[in-house]
Amino acid sequence: MPLHLVSRRHFFLQLGAAAALSRGRAASAGGTRVAVLNDTHIGEKQPPDSAVPANLRRTIEALLALPERPAAVVINGDLALKDGQRGDYVHFARLLAPLREAGVPVHLTMGNHDDRAVFYEVLKQERPSAPVVESKHAAVVRLAGANLFLLDSLKQTMVTQGQLGAVQRDWLARALDAEPEKPALVFAHHNPRLGGDPLHYPGGLEDSEELWSLLAARPQVKAYLHGHIHHREFYVHQGIHLLNTPATSYVADKTTSTTGWTLLSLGAAGMRVTTHTHLDDHPWNGVAVDLSWRA
Repeated sequence: MPLHLVSRRHFFLQLGAAAALSRGRAASAGGTRVAVLNDTHIGEKQPPDSAVPANLRRTIEALLALPERPAAVVINGDLALKDGQRGDYVHFARLLAPLREAGVPVHLTMGNHDDRAVFYEVLKQERPSAPVVESKHAAVVRLAGANLFLLDSLKQTMVTQGQLGAVQRDWLARALDAEPEKPALVFAHHNPRLGGDPLHYPGGLEDSEELWSLLAARPQVKAYLHGHIHHREFYVHQGIHLLNTPATSYVADKTTSTTGWTLLSLGAAGMRVTTHTHLDDHPWNGVAVDLSWRA
């Protein structure tokens, strides 16, 4: 399953540091707020004052300063800088320490710049003894307002395209069928390649059509959230909201995009999606969009 960073003891043992006590306002298990980050791209040798680690630190500070902390923080793939080096994950884990100390649940998925085996070498205790999908990280996070289905779209490290695979898709179908009443939000690092208008980035999921047939047939599925493109866009396809959420690390073109994170506020009939950017004066910063669930 995806890596759930909720055990401070395991985390600090892995880093050779003493365990720390929780402090501050802990997240509520019954909460309806979800923070979404992706494409953190943390590297071992990044200077502390460089933009990429600074953006993640600033995001974590903002999360901890919220009047109501999120019930879940999802970091949706591409945790490491390039190819999932050990030092990258050690640095990444250290940066996440304030969230863990505060008792905020963090859930991680894998992207094409990650390496599962190396990740497990750094955080051995996070490896599930009985994964629900062999060689993949897949899980359901149950919250008061929705169920979060976390998928693993990593096909191969440093290969741009992603793939879920038949085994994971079969598991997802069964898992969704077991939870028909509550809204389902599906997370994976890679974008779907569905064509049409707009044409989705071609480096996305190779098995997009198979996935979408599965999702569209189950009315509890309300939204699909991804990163990978380092941009921000909202679409609807066959009634399902498609959210391309901003990268935390960097963007290719600063004139058309910027870095940041996303806050979801879940409701019975939909959710409010608020974008937070690292540039205080950016037009996207603080913009909230209300999305209604399909019937």
